[in-house]
Amino acid sequence: MRKFDTKVQYLKYKVLREVAKHSWNDTLIENLWNIPKTISPGKEPTMRCCVYKERAILGERVKLAMGGDKENPNVIEVIDIACDECPAAGYEVTDSCRGCLAHRCEDVCKRGAISFDHNHVAHIDKTKCVECGQCAKVCPFAAIVNRKRPCQNACKVKAISINDNNAAAIDNNKCIQCGACVYQCPFGAISDKSYILNVIDILKKSQNNEKYKVYAVVAPSISSQFTYAKLGQVISGLKELGFYTVVEAALGADMVAMEESKELSEKEFLTSSCCPAFVQYIKSSFPTLLPNVSHNLSPMAMLAKYIKETSENAKVVFIGPCTAKKAEAQLDSVKPYVDAVLTFEELQALFDSKDIDITTLEEDVLDNASYFGRIFARSGGLSDAVKQALDEQKIDFTVKPAVCDGIEACKVALLKKSKNVLDANFIEGMACVGGCIGGAGCLTHGEKNKAQVDDYGREAFEKTISDAVSIVK
Repeated sequence: MRKFDTKVQYLKYKVLREVAKHSWNDTLIENLWNIPKTISPGKEPTMRCCVYKERAILGERVKLAMGGDKENPNVIEVIDIACDECPAAGYEVTDSCRGCLAHRCEDVCKRGAISFDHNHVAHIDKTKCVECGQCAKVCPFAAIVNRKRPCQNACKVKAISINDNNAAAIDNNKCIQCGACVYQCPFGAISDKSYILNVIDILKKSQNNEKYKVYAVVAPSISSQFTYAKLGQVISGLKELGFYTVVEAALGADMVAMEESKELSEKEFLTSSCCPAFVQYIKSSFPTLLPNVSHNLSPMAMLAKYIKETSENAKVVFIGPCTAKKAEAQLDSVKPYVDAVLTFEELQALFDSKDIDITTLEEDVLDNASYFGRIFARSGGLSDAVKQALDEQKIDFTVKPAVCDGIEACKVALLKKSKNVLDANFIEGMACVGGCIGGAGCLTHGEKNKAQVDDYGREAFEKTISDAVSIVK
């Protein structure tokens, strides 16, 4: 068994593996109803109240593995029947309430939502409470707590609410598709759609890359994943799956750094465009700042565009840690270049669907980018690369970055910019804490990942951005 952070991830992987296995063998349609029974056999439940509910939820997971609801443009979906175990969210009075005389909670509540029983213990009327949180702030015993659901706590853009059926509901107008809720939901009731069937179809129809060549573009954060094997073995595994070759998205990052540094020096203020969730956040919450977003494509799209322009009839599959990349690939500006997106979770499922044990493979080489392109994978790396690109091009401009680690930090920087009080001329926006290494589609998340990315960067053959991009000129 491969190492995942949680059993929820492992369950998701098992569904993806079974769907992929049948897709390779052209037996998916006739086995759709058998997959839930394969994963949850017998009469005894292992995850839910009964085996029938267990299988019903697994059936919904199978649908998501096959692309999910085609009518829903969001790549993140809620499995309604799986979302029923969390208690109702909101402010509650705990056993820590001492029945004090001060009644500060009552006095501060402008809605009259707080009353007291015969033991002087406080109670909150949920029909009156507007969840302002003032009562919790003034309680001297910290006896009032906000029991938000994990998905709501994870969603820093407040796109998740609880509907009348006590299930999570996603506001597509607010959602940035970062996948934070996917990773944090302890029941796996929220998940990202998978396009693993699209990738299998692309590979099969290539006829061993004779009809067209299929390129795998891998994110630099791959260096912190698949820790049970060597990176070179992962690259060999991708070729075993049927990919013609594997190219580093970090090369696209080098290309972006060159172009973005020029744009920054010309406009004198810029926000990055590499993280699609960050860009979507600007669109939904700070639309007046859209003119300040870099006009460059992301590293994924930039490199895919180059591949399509230089290789006839090529197909490009991006593989990385990001659920928002699945949404980015559907944009009109990106769709011509990127044919499908996989996460690292899905790649693991693909390997095992074909019984490819990458630990047994010889190591292949992946060396297309510079140190600076590779460190795009962690927070601060993009800013470092832009500084380096300015120096290498001898552009007389001093970049003063606001490195935003996570969407909350992005919000602060964007608010300051909107009020013209931001002491920076470049906003590096990363929706996930830690940068791409914190993406929802990672196999594992941890502090060590940053060091692994830096080590991977230092192993680069090309020592400058200029050396790396010279390959594509």
